[in-house]
Amino acid sequence: MKGIYYNGEDAVYREDLPMPVRDEKESLIKIHICAVCNTDKEVRKGYRPDFRGIMGHEFVGEVVESPNPSLIGKRVVGELNAACGKCIYCRTGRPTHCLERKVLGMAGKDGAFAEYMTIDTDLLHVVPDDLPDEIAVFTEPLAAALEILTQIKVSPDKNAAVLGDGRLALLVAQVLALTGIDLTVIGRHEDKLERFRSFAKVTDCGEKEGYEYVAECTGSESGLPMALTLVRKKGTIILKSTYAGNLSIDMSMVAVNEITIVGSRCGPFEPALKLLKEGRIKLPPIELYELKDFEKAFASDAFKAGFFFG
Repeated sequence: MKGIYYNGEDAVYREDLPMPVRDEKESLIKIHICAVCNTDKEVRKGYRPDFRGIMGHEFVGEVVESPNPSLIGKRVVGELNAACGKCIYCRTGRPTHCLERKVLGMAGKDGAFAEYMTIDTDLLHVVPDDLPDEIAVFTEPLAAALEILTQIKVSPDKNAAVLGDGRLALLVAQVLALTGIDLTVIGRHEDKLERFRSFAKVTDCGEKEGYEYVAECTGSESGLPMALTLVRKKGTIILKSTYAGNLSIDMSMVAVNEITIVGSRCGPFEPALKLLKEGRIKLPPIELYELKDFEKAFASDAFKAGFFFG
């Protein structure tokens, strides 16, 4: 089987990977397309130093085998985290923080950068018939953006800033824009900022009076320090970036200014699929490559790059 394998030092293209075998609670998926996430790039930099296996977690595929016969032949997307169902986090409704969880393409579980993969059946979501693969593949990152609205009460009479002008920023900004809030996007690339102009103010610097909410979506170490300079006292920072390496910040500034920092990652799939189906989230097209050209996909300047399977 063809796939992109992380060997502990870097990603490599292989054609000798064994066909995955599902257990009794899993389904076997034939991958249609999958997408490169910034987290995948960070894995190559050492973000998940203990991981060895097939990379990737954003996918659309077809169910080939399943303990649920009604799913066979269906197009699906899937969540990342396979929980144990027994630990304190599973028992208290926080399965994405399960102590024993396996994470697609990142921790203890082979991912989607291959011709086939297995996944817990209860993590699958059926893709509507009229939603193309090339749009459905954005379900997972859009769900992550929607997670913000499950974590904090966004008051539409206040203001918000999104730091960053990349893929995650565009998704987060559109989700926040759905609330009607006064929204500003702060980025460095004029061509990318054009994508935001129809629903947000754009700038390369922030307002002097700051923002009640700041969503940090830069994917870099500079994002959180910048967010701390932009958020108002008693305001909220939503931290979406994940990256390899450590960061040093002045935590006394957080305490004195009574700033709330909310870490935010995986989110609800069904609302994401609904928004994509209704066309309420607008996205540039994904740029697709063959698996053997994975270096081109990882280096691509396109809004989103990924892999197709003929």
